[in-house]
Amino acid sequence: MNLSLRQLRYVVAAADSGHVTEAARRLNVSQPSISSAIAELEAEIGVPLFIRHHARGVTLTPVGERVVNEARLLLKHAQDFAQNAVELGDALKGEITVGCFLTLAIRFMPGLLAGFAQTYPGITVTLREGDQEEMISAMLAGRIELALAYSLALPDEIISEPLIDLPPYAIVAADHRFARRGSIGLRDLAEEPFILLDLPHSRDYFFGLFRSAGIEPRIVFKSRSQELIRGLVAHGHGYAIQNAIPATTIAYDGNRIAVLAFEESMMPTRIMTLRLKHYAPRPAVQAFQTYVREAFSPRGIFAPGSITPPGVDPVKRRKA
Repeated sequence: MNLSLRQLRYVVAAADSGHVTEAARRLNVSQPSISSAIAELEAEIGVPLFIRHHARGVTLTPVGERVVNEARLLLKHAQDFAQNAVELGDALKGEITVGCFLTLAIRFMPGLLAGFAQTYPGITVTLREGDQEEMISAMLAGRIELALAYSLALPDEIISEPLIDLPPYAIVAADHRFARRGSIGLRDLAEEPFILLDLPHSRDYFFGLFRSAGIEPRIVFKSRSQELIRGLVAHGHGYAIQNAIPATTIAYDGNRIAVLAFEESMMPTRIMTLRLKHYAPRPAVQAFQTYVREAFSPRGIFAPGSITPPGVDPVKRRKA
């Protein structure tokens, strides 16, 4: 098989844009160049990679999706090889794209990215945020190479490395009658209005907590935004359950919340780094994964115990 990086780059561009003309415009080449690259690769493989539609729109076939995902990874490795060949002996350099679960990004990514940039100034990091399904889909499609996410619904193609367990906490308005208790039982909140973080798999985790306690939550609001939920709680619309708790009890609009530890033993969520199982990570990706691992180690910036919510002692729990 005689393939060139140019062919692969043209085919990936066509897949990303969904249109041959747009791919040619992005790469500043002629439209026939894109069409020829697609035809040559299809001839080499022996199967169609694209479905052609009217007005030259294209979509990937199932085989095409797999080929394009492989091509993205190969192009990234080729880019690293070229940079390392030119800068042999210099500090590690390159570009990486990492993903992060929405609620973890706002709590951990600013510190991780700042520290990593100081340690590896030659590596540029592009961040993609999303829910668990979006992170997994982006990784399988080759759009991200590493992700910080939860241990929820992981397919066999992805390998995970555990970092830290985050227990759930209840949050209520600062003037709520339970606000000064420090800890609370989930059953004590059974009649309170509940505000749900409505993300795929996250909602299943929360419903699992209620099922274990034999409780049916009174859901009054649903949102994908953790900050909106904190704001609704601070204004007295109900309580919420969160794991990645910010280091402040002030909501986005300045109102305050109170954080309560649960008295009963509650299943935590586990933060993981995720990557594709059958591909060795590039050096720059390895560097980022190692930095994240060290950040959550006992001496790291997010060492166990250092990210306990403000005003909460996880060891002290009021006896029921």
